[in-house]
Amino acid sequence: MRIIILFLFLTIPGWLFSQVEVVTRLSGNADEFVLTDGSTFAKICFDANDDPAVRKVAELFASDIQRVVGMEPPVVTCLRKTEEQVVIVGTVEKNSMIRELGQAGKLNLKELEGQWERYLIQTVDSPFPGIEKALVVVGSDLRGAAYGVFSISEAMGVSPWYWWADIPVHSASMLGVKPVRYLSKAPSVKYRGIFLNDEDWGLHPWAAAEKDPKLGDIGPNTYEKVFELLLRSKGNMVAPAMHECTKAFFTVPGNIEMAHQYGIMITTSHCEPLLYNNASEWDADKQGEWNYETNREEIVSVLDKRVQQAAAYDNIYTIALRGMHDEGMKGGSDDAKLNALEQAILDQRGLLGKHLQKPVGEIPQIFVPYKEVLGLYEKGLNLPDDITIVWPDDNYGYIKKLSNKDERSRVGGSGVYYHISYLGWPNDYLWLNTTPPALMFAEMHKAWSLGADKYWLINVGDIKPGEMGMQLFLDMAWDFEKFNFENINKHQIRILSSFFGEKYETDLAYILDRYYYHGFTRKPEYMTWDWRWNSLFAHEKVKDTDLSFINYREAETRLAEYSEITAKAKQILERLPEELKASFFQLVYYPVKGASLYNHELLIAQRNRWYAQQHRALTNQLALQVEMYHDSLSSLTEQYNSLLNGKWKGMMTAPGFLPTEQLSPTVQIELPAIARIAVHVEGQESDSIGQACLPVFHLQNREDHYFEVYNQGALPVSWTASASDTWIQLDKMEGRTDTQQHVSVSVDWALVPEKKVAEGDVVVSDGDQTIKIHVVADNRSRDSLVCSERFFVENNGVISISPTKYHRKDEKGGVRFQIIDGLGYANASLQLGNARYDDGAGSSVTYDFYTSQAGSISLYTYMLPLFPKDKSHSTRYGIQVDDSEMVVISNDVAEYSKEWAENVVRNSAINQTKLNIDKPGVHTLKIVVIDPGMILQKIVIDTGGLKPSYLGPPVQ
Repeated sequence: MRIIILFLFLTIPGWLFSQVEVVTRLSGNADEFVLTDGSTFAKICFDANDDPAVRKVAELFASDIQRVVGMEPPVVTCLRKTEEQVVIVGTVEKNSMIRELGQAGKLNLKELEGQWERYLIQTVDSPFPGIEKALVVVGSDLRGAAYGVFSISEAMGVSPWYWWADIPVHSASMLGVKPVRYLSKAPSVKYRGIFLNDEDWGLHPWAAAEKDPKLGDIGPNTYEKVFELLLRSKGNMVAPAMHECTKAFFTVPGNIEMAHQYGIMITTSHCEPLLYNNASEWDADKQGEWNYETNREEIVSVLDKRVQQAAAYDNIYTIALRGMHDEGMKGGSDDAKLNALEQAILDQRGLLGKHLQKPVGEIPQIFVPYKEVLGLYEKGLNLPDDITIVWPDDNYGYIKKLSNKDERSRVGGSGVYYHISYLGWPNDYLWLNTTPPALMFAEMHKAWSLGADKYWLINVGDIKPGEMGMQLFLDMAWDFEKFNFENINKHQIRILSSFFGEKYETDLAYILDRYYYHGFTRKPEYMTWDWRWNSLFAHEKVKDTDLSFINYREAETRLAEYSEITAKAKQILERLPEELKASFFQLVYYPVKGASLYNHELLIAQRNRWYAQQHRALTNQLALQVEMYHDSLSSLTEQYNSLLNGKWKGMMTAPGFLPTEQLSPTVQIELPAIARIAVHVEGQESDSIGQACLPVFHLQNREDHYFEVYNQGALPVSWTASASDTWIQLDKMEGRTDTQQHVSVSVDWALVPEKKVAEGDVVVSDGDQTIKIHVVADNRSRDSLVCSERFFVENNGVISISPTKYHRKDEKGGVRFQIIDGLGYANASLQLGNARYDDGAGSSVTYDFYTSQAGSISLYTYMLPLFPKDKSHSTRYGIQVDDSEMVVISNDVAEYSKEWAENVVRNSAINQTKLNIDKPGVHTLKIVVIDPGMILQKIVIDTGGLKPSYLGPPVQ
């Protein structure tokens, strides 16, 4: 049997980054290149004069073969002319064997010369006298060679995540490669990498105890694993950890040498000028204030020493001036700060020219207009043309600005600094990665469209548990054109199913869909619901969420779906072979179950506090459940840290670095020694003895409603229910309960008078008390005019619309309306034209809706809280109902304002517009493009029935 393995984790036809066919049973065909037949090995050859990283890559490749077959092939620097088959690894410029093959016409090296990080994989017959066959991996440079070699490793089944996510390598007794000639194209983004940040609670304690215990810190043993992962993932740069708890990267012996050994460039964050980390290196007592206006000489002195130390290695230098660590720049007025920043840029470039001894324009440099620096840049900062501008997001996944037409012509180009982890105001998210792939792609697609292709850096926190987000980001940076809005949500699913089995692909797709949806609508870290970030050492104030247990079933649905995907993940975990369980636990089970447990803890506590107000008998049991969920999350986290004999001990802080680690507050009540009935009706804010009313039933929706019979005493209560009319259907007519029972109410529409509004009642009684619940069924929608397939129809005073379900569209100029599945409150959003286009104003989408009455309405548009693409644009869009005058709306809010903080925490800018409907019947709603690129998540029309909730009514 022959096993064919393709690159990119054995996944996604058409997405493959390169293509090699590896077999684990040899056919005996002379064309087949034999890596090993089980007893002999092809030697792996490199040139001693090549870059040191090439030797490291050759050795890692030999180790990968050992992982598959159990024995390691020899790695040599020269060839005897009697070898049968050899692997030759090297670069165009520095490998003499490869150059000789090029001169002999057996390799076409012209395609690689002068290129950036490209590679050629080719089998060559009779490469040299006495040698039967060679598998040649040649890179245009050292990283090109590495990417080519690790592509073969992937084809053998060695994932880049074999160590970091414990993906097992399947064994084989022999390995062969089918004849191949594959030439990679240049990477989409030149500089691609990760920023290790906010390491205090995961990476640092783990590394200090497990990888660099002698150092007691993050050191070269830790970075070796980071650099290997980056190289295998086709990344090329790392911004090291830089909090005060960690020794600065360049102060630890072996760190920069390890980067050089792996061919990884070192870059730094926005607040580390010329690779200098003032958070842990600057001594204010001895050196004075970090203030360029008053202490320029001392600051220049330490930067001079750092550049001198780093000059022998490949680095990307941050041209920067901010305050200490991540603080704002010191100084007086904005004009004074602008002058200081311009002087700092001149001084820093002077230091680069002094120590690197090459034209300063040829030295990789970045400028990150982060926080207050963006304002200084926009005041007219004189920034040299060759410096790459790296546009940051707002720390929450929304890019603040991108290059305008003039900036796109700059020699230095531009890039992006993006977050999937963040510590800071208004709230942290350091625990789980819940950034939807569709959001990351939408923002990076916008960046790519506007020329940001020079430098992509992603803040991954501790790497774990952000593995899948990090992989997606790097894969896009390597070959962005392989991704689109149609396939973006499949990427992580295909990766995971290739690891754990294609038979689980459907379940994994559903798990990820619901996990990202609920994480987007409210991150687990924000479930305390207080958007204010106090401090590292202060507990958040826990308050009731805006998720409603009364209206639209949104809290119940959230908990039910979290429970559902946790059960599916557990089922997969239990079915997997033992060697796959640790990996699945890390990549899927822990994030899903952890998010579920924390949501349950906070929401069940909220339900407990609400039940206490109603004196429900279930109240005290819910308090016990809250404790159980809290303890279960701590136990789950301890299980993570204990995996594989404690390999990841300390990586996951129990229960993660959350806004609060205290038990969510609950209430205990005293129950009278009686049996006493009460009823809660869906959609009713307060419960009382007397008449209640269920939401109106509508034919086109065919939905059920419910009421709950609950006990307010310590003794069991018996109850009965009866309906006044046969068209009212109850799933329970009687019961006996210590706590409460749920009764579903539906309508038999065949028994409802045609085109009529029928009314009836349900009577609930315990023998002493009687509670009447009014039931209304609206059967008028049998009228062919009001058909839910033709119009959006009012339901209990609201119309809730998915923006992707428009009836008509009118695209002008360059505008195209793009449906984005897997993003937004309706789990599908509509992009109102790609942000690349400046024309197309006046394009529109139209929705037809029906109201049963005239008068004032409120229209709510749920937008993604995007920023304008540049200073010449805004975030405007228009709303028009029928032929009324168009209303122009903008999402623009001041960054760091309360409105901005609320928007990013809830991932939505919700705009309300008051309009008037002149008559009942069919109407049109038009959403008009003004500033292309805005993203619409949901539309709600309130005709008088909108009830309090967080997400609004479910879309029709």
